[in-house]
Amino acid sequence: MDEYRKIANDSRKKVLELVYKAGTSHIGSLMGAADIFAVLFEKIDLNKDKFILSCGWKAAMLYYHLLRKGKITLKELNSYCQPGSKFIGLAEPIIPDIKFAGVSMGYGFPAAVGFALSKKLKGEGGKVYCYMSDGELNCGTTWQASLLAAHHRLDNLVVFVEANAFQAMGRTEDILFAGFPTKNWSAHAIDGHDYNMIERAIHAVQKGVGQPLVFITKTIKGKGVSFMEGENKWHYLHLEKEDYQKALKCLK
Repeated sequence: MDEYRKIANDSRKKVLELVYKAGTSHIGSLMGAADIFAVLFEKIDLNKDKFILSCGWKAAMLYYHLLRKGKITLKELNSYCQPGSKFIGLAEPIIPDIKFAGVSMGYGFPAAVGFALSKKLKGEGGKVYCYMSDGELNCGTTWQASLLAAHHRLDNLVVFVEANAFQAMGRTEDILFAGFPTKNWSAHAIDGHDYNMIERAIHAVQKGVGQPLVFITKTIKGKGVSFMEGENKWHYLHLEKEDYQKALKCLK
């Protein structure tokens, strides 16, 4: 598990640097996703699998792992949100390995269902992985797509729902939380910071269960940076120099 821990910590430090230099935001969400991404991107094969980032504001973390997979260059990664760069703060299909835009909530997951159905109809191997936020569960498109996936028994579809207890403007329970419609899905709750649990979940995916799979992953927004953990203000705040230096010390 030490390897995953190192990958996650390295990703947090690099993403922190990118966001700081760009003067952008969503750092809390990015920190919270690091552990799942560390395991997932060590296991998936982008030559046959597809990955859809439905919560596209986590683009910097996706770009980091595409670098580790040899899909983009360090120069491209370092251009994140810089003038003239195509690597902006929202995941868009700017390279072949980013299959669909993760901009507005509620669109990436239905696209993942479409990709999985296409693979099924064509008899193609590989899985379609979708990473989405719990705020997206409020969208009608999520419910429609989940019913479609269950109807077609898309056992090549794997969804990770990041449940960090917050949406953009406050706590999830205080705004709206619809839950995931799990009928005819194989649904599991996991700790999104427990590398053993995440790895076991992905091994289960690879064996197949005859149904679409969804993991409700409990995470901490801002994980790894003590003064950001559980603080929803870091959804939108940008990092001042002092914040950046304090955060780096947390990640040593």
